[in-house]
Amino acid sequence: MLTVDDQVLGALADPIRRSILERLVAGGPQTTGLLLENLGVTRQGASRHLKVLEDAGLVLSAKQGREVVRTFNPLPLRGSAEWMKALESRWDEALNRLKQSYE
Repeated sequence: MLTVDDQVLGALADPIRRSILERLVAGGPQTTGLLLENLGVTRQGASRHLKVLEDAGLVLSAKQGREVVRTFNPLPLRGSAEWMKALESRWDEALNRLKQSYE
């Protein structure tokens, strides 16, 4: 049985956190200020979202001088992606069995 990281799935459940990840994927490592620009949430709210992403291992932080640079880390997604792929495969098999029972 594949293990699924509930923390990763929980982090991905929020559209603002997904938006932060999309910004990091599209733009590469970014300072916190640049990453959160025009996000539509308060600085305090954005900090909470970043903490959730960091706790799940999806975002890494490194201090560079006075700035904090955030980077996307795809490794925690692997277990969840493999689990979803296996679930999809089992679902397709079940649908095929159902289809065959009506033929």
